[in-house]
Amino acid sequence: MYTDRRNTGETTSQERRDSTQPDLRVLGHVVQCDGARAVIAAEADHEDGSATGLWAVGKMISINLATSRTVGLVYSLNKTDRRWATDSRNSIEVNVELIGEVRDDPTSGKPMFDRGITSYPYIGAIAHRIRARDLAAVYDLAGRRSVTIGQLSQDESIAACIAIDDTLNRHFAVLGTTGVGKSTAVALLLRKAIEARPDLRVLILDPHNEFAPSLPDHAIRIDTGSLDLPFWLFRLEEFTEVLFRGRERVDEEVDLLRDLIPLAKLTYRNPGATAYLKRGGDAITADTPVPYRVVDLLKQIDERMGLLDSKNDRPAYRSLRNRIEAAVNDPRYRFMFHSRLIEDTIHETIGKIFRVPHQGKQVTCFELAGMPSEVVNSVCSVLARLAFDLALWSEGKLKLLVLCEEAHRYMPADARLGFAPTRHAMSRIAKEGRKYGCFLGVVSQRPGELDPTILSQCSTVFAMRLANEQDQAIIRSAIADSSASTLSFLSSMGQREAIAFGEGVATTMRLKFEKIPAHLLPGVAKKLAAGDEPGEAGDIDLVTIVERLRNVPRLTQTATLGEPVSAVKQAGESEYRRPQPPQPTQLHPDKERPQRAGTVGFRPFYD
Repeated sequence: MYTDRRNTGETTSQERRDSTQPDLRVLGHVVQCDGARAVIAAEADHEDGSATGLWAVGKMISINLATSRTVGLVYSLNKTDRRWATDSRNSIEVNVELIGEVRDDPTSGKPMFDRGITSYPYIGAIAHRIRARDLAAVYDLAGRRSVTIGQLSQDESIAACIAIDDTLNRHFAVLGTTGVGKSTAVALLLRKAIEARPDLRVLILDPHNEFAPSLPDHAIRIDTGSLDLPFWLFRLEEFTEVLFRGRERVDEEVDLLRDLIPLAKLTYRNPGATAYLKRGGDAITADTPVPYRVVDLLKQIDERMGLLDSKNDRPAYRSLRNRIEAAVNDPRYRFMFHSRLIEDTIHETIGKIFRVPHQGKQVTCFELAGMPSEVVNSVCSVLARLAFDLALWSEGKLKLLVLCEEAHRYMPADARLGFAPTRHAMSRIAKEGRKYGCFLGVVSQRPGELDPTILSQCSTVFAMRLANEQDQAIIRSAIADSSASTLSFLSSMGQREAIAFGEGVATTMRLKFEKIPAHLLPGVAKKLAAGDEPGEAGDIDLVTIVERLRNVPRLTQTATLGEPVSAVKQAGESEYRRPQPPQPTQLHPDKERPQRAGTVGFRPFYD
């Protein structure tokens, strides 16, 4: 209703309007109140019959009391008779959820916000849309170091800020369905975090290879072509996952590996000391990150197979040997079994992956798209485990953020799915990492499929649009009761919008992330390279695609005994077979014959 200041006005001490404000404005009165919610009677239109948007879902309102102003969030509107009158004013009921209260500081006069309610609104208390000054106080971080990541959805003139230290130190999660801008929000958060924390190192587990182009000034990329991750850094469980390639493990072969790997490690360190190891004089185990050679491991297997007392175990030894040889000869596993990786390169490997020293680039984008699917779990387990151990043994000097894109792949809610060592390594970071400077960032489009233990450790959550009811229930169980009505917007929020709640914000906040330049959007570089505009797709190079699919070394041209064939033409096409003229010189009979075309020149390093 309209109120004339000359006659009634606001009767409380909360009057803060100045002479530039109009004498008349829309007000409401409290007609019902309980411990968490209140109902306000108001008018939906002006005296001239035009509708007002001051009472709308998602808006903040203020209820004036004697010494404070109660802050509420409008979550529903109702007109009791369900009819719109054109010849009279239209009364409505405004349902609000009580969030907290604002008080003016006695000395400075600055508004201060406190969560919770100490003085509940009384019947007849005056309510109106919250003023910008009080709204800014609601989201004030009380002196904590903050960064601006966007604007409030309710009032774009007010910056949306987060406490960056609390957001990182106590882990955070970005959740939302596909296409709402999760990756863009993550790229923005990383930029802000690096600016505020220059000492921070970031390791991104990137399954879509999209973050490196969005952070060109801060990131290096590591893919299967540039990765050097020695096999001897893998623990026994991780190494057997590689050998068995995701299939069920054979316990007999795992037990044999548990006994043979320490012998191979000691042989590399001190040849001839096997007997000393058998007496228990060395602390080397199958999990100790000490280099060893596959040739020594295979030699131990051959020696065991030749013993008379192990004739019953020969099938297991033979099967284990075949698995090891198959993995070593697989060109997709060159990043593990390359010949140069048998040396003690742990310092170089860890320094490159975790940016010690960072040399101006604190972010490592670990691209997993081209990596064999059966080895991704083991690699992620090794990286997460090393991240925690580095932070632990650096005594807090190394600040490291592990960001998991598509986190439900590595940390599924169903314990029967996924890889147990990876889940344990991530869970260790989530539970204990903040004590040592190792932080966790979780990004997922399906929070319902994410391990609830790990998600519960994320003290700050950015919930973007979620349409699935199960995913909404997960968020609803994590948010405070006083802000539960905010989640009613989860299924209808726009692009770049999010609801932030937890330790990193003062109170539950609906915000819109800042825009970042179009050329820095995650994944846009691949779209531009592929010509993603309609009608501009360009030619498809099928030869290059097949070469990448095979992922085998390119053969060198040598003298052959048969006719060479084209690598591009197919059988039946012209010029498929192109005989070359005879060589001017003949090979000497005593000299070695050249290698025949079609034989792969890849030799395992243990030969």
